[in-house]
Amino acid sequence: MEKTYNELQITPSSEYPLFLDFIMSLSDEAIEEKESTIILRSEDNLEMVLFGTETFAKELSSVLGKDIHLETKLLVKENEDWIAQYRNSVQPLHVNDFYIRPTWVENFEGKKNIIIDPALAFGSGHHETTYGCLLLLQKYVKEGTTLLDVGCGSGILSITARKCGAIVDLCDTDEQATDSATQNFELNHESFHRIWTGSVQKRDQAYDVVVANIIADVLIMLSSDLQKAVKEGGLLILSGILDKYVDKVEHKFSSMKLVEKYQKEEWFTLVLQRN
Repeated sequence: MEKTYNELQITPSSEYPLFLDFIMSLSDEAIEEKESTIILRSEDNLEMVLFGTETFAKELSSVLGKDIHLETKLLVKENEDWIAQYRNSVQPLHVNDFYIRPTWVENFEGKKNIIIDPALAFGSGHHETTYGCLLLLQKYVKEGTTLLDVGCGSGILSITARKCGAIVDLCDTDEQATDSATQNFELNHESFHRIWTGSVQKRDQAYDVVVANIIADVLIMLSSDLQKAVKEGGLLILSGILDKYVDKVEHKFSSMKLVEKYQKEEWFTLVLQRN
């Protein structure tokens, strides 16, 4: 082990989810989120990650037509066993019948355990949007339900649906995500029907339930394809929606019936039914 490691702290003034996704695409190191700050630690040099993120902020400012600035710190620290410290900071999560835990935490008897390692995955259930989806999937998914997980990330939502008895397909435009989801299905001794790298347009059937935990702008962009992916009378679960965008998303999907609207902190999850 090296005597020192590098720590990069990035606090964007806005569009936090976009920066988190971007930084995760640049590095496979463990990422910590703390009070709107993204913290990346590595024994490798992180200057190129910093440069890439600053460039991304400028491009995003131009595209969105608003000033997005970053507060950044690039530090060199004494190398304690920060991986162990990080593991100790990760708390397992109870969501009704489910217990979401990393590999280094023991099973919880009497609950359905899902194993997700946050340091290696794209979603561990702790974010408000994922939590909302986990709650609602348990409510609406039954034995034999066909389900598509769009933007699957770690696969946590489709693993949950599978443990509720669903027949699941999943997709993500990021190959690292589909690889991670495949590994997590194996880790949890579960199976999926089909997985692909790409978006919802590559589907070959319609589903009883489609879940998409992405960001509002992408949900709006994919609105037509997401709705077509749902069978008549089926459900579309949308999440990743900040409170300031929820009306805009509801309007875009107004041809569907609003069944349920769940809020946790400033994040919304919607359940819509195709007429």
